[in-house]
Amino acid sequence: MITRNMSSLIERRLLVSYRIDAERVTALLPPPFRPQVVSGHAIGGVCFIRMSALRPARLPVAIGMTTENAAHRFAVEWDDEQGRHTGVYIPRRDTSSRLTAALGARIFPGVHHLARFSVTESAGVIRIAVSSRDRATSLSVTAVPATELDSSLFAGLDEATDFFRRGALGFSPSAADGCLDGVQLHSTSWAARPMTISAMSSSLFDDTATFPEGTCTLDSAMLMTSIPVRWSAEPAMAGRTPAGHQHHRPSPSLSRS
Repeated sequence: MITRNMSSLIERRLLVSYRIDAERVTALLPPPFRPQVVSGHAIGGVCFIRMSALRPARLPVAIGMTTENAAHRFAVEWDDEQGRHTGVYIPRRDTSSRLTAALGARIFPGVHHLARFSVTESAGVIRIAVSSRDRATSLSVTAVPATELDSSLFAGLDEATDFFRRGALGFSPSAADGCLDGVQLHSTSWAARPMTISAMSSSLFDDTATFPEGTCTLDSAMLMTSIPVRWSAEPAMAGRTPAGHQHHRPSPSLSRS
């Protein structure tokens, strides 16, 4: 049974966005999802998030744990009898927490893969490297503070922040075959700061078999810090992960100049 409500403090949430040809993303999405298109492009990305005091919502802060996590994600929309919805599809979650990886959906919705995280934060510069234990996923990022959001997808930081606020419902592959687990992020603050990515690699977005040259481009990044949040498990959705896209292959680091 999934713990229905979890509380935590987001110590750091670095959101890195890519602009992608929509038809490339369509092939990676299970029904009923379709890409959410902004400025003519689909949006993919990686969320690097450190949570502290992670615990069932009614338990004291003192028993909470601290975890580093990374999630590849796509902005999606879908329709049901209640109308149109927006959110994110998360094909892969990786975590530093052995407990989260071992207990899976009993703590947090979706399958979580155990990974090694190397994190350095100094003078506003963030460096993170992620390597999954199953060797399926590798990630690295170097981000530095920026004075404004440099993006071809969003007109500015406020527009980007609002976009991600409206995409707070996420679905990811469940341990149960043919199901997608849902989780909603609840927060009273979505304050963010613009960042510049000086180097970035992703075993998914750098895969030229999935994204040939010119179809997937690093766009922008923003940072949220010190935000109390609550996570609620949402009803599971039927949906089978497209064959061949459950895992990622490691890829070399790419730099953005």
